Amino acid sequence: MKDTIVIGVCGGTGSGKTTLAQKIKDSFPNDCILLSHDFYYKAHDDMPFEERVKLNYDHPNAFDTELLIEQIEMLKKGLSIKHPLYDYTIHNRKTETVLVEPKTIIIIEGFMIFENTELLNLMDIKVFVDTDADVRIIRRIMRDVKERDRSLESVVTQYLTTVKPMHEQFVEPNKKKADIIIPEGGFNKVAISVLLEQIRSVLNGNQN
Repeated sequence: MKDTIVIGVCGGTGSGKTTLAQKIKDSFPNDCILLSHDFYYKAHDDMPFEERVKLNYDHPNAFDTELLIEQIEMLKKGLSIKHPLYDYTIHNRKTETVLVEPKTIIIIEGFMIFENTELLNLMDIKVFVDTDADVRIIRRIMRDVKERDRSLESVVTQYLTTVKPMHEQFVEPNKKKADIIIPEGGFNKVAISVLLEQIRSVLNGNQN
């Protein structure tokens, strides 16, 4: 198998990192895998719903990052994986998984992916999506209420008690680890164009 390119797309909640990651994937539809760190939230089957609701899902310990690292290494070796899925409405991992075959480009998307050094070292291109906090909270409220069946009160409470302080502790300081910083993520056409050219350049280098 040809050399694999691993691209990390990081940024705060609601920053536009998912939109950017999807645009990269859409630009290389036959050569690209997109793995969200959110797939790898830990399972808590032994914990009742009332207790799962109280967990801090914005801390590095909320994720099974070791499994993500293991599966990326498998893909780089040309092996298929079955990545987990997560159900936000019940705050637990789903029973089903998704089969993924190896591809040349692996995109990892998530707000906490620059925090883990071992995961960071797997990335060939590190992108940070930088968006104003007021824009991010509005996007998060709209997403969680519409798509994840959350109440407005619960979203705002979570933002103030865990999302904001965890962002300031773990996400914002890791911006300096990025190779490229893109304001407004998937909506910054010029920056996306430059990033896609960089990816093509690396791809062409692998193919020579």
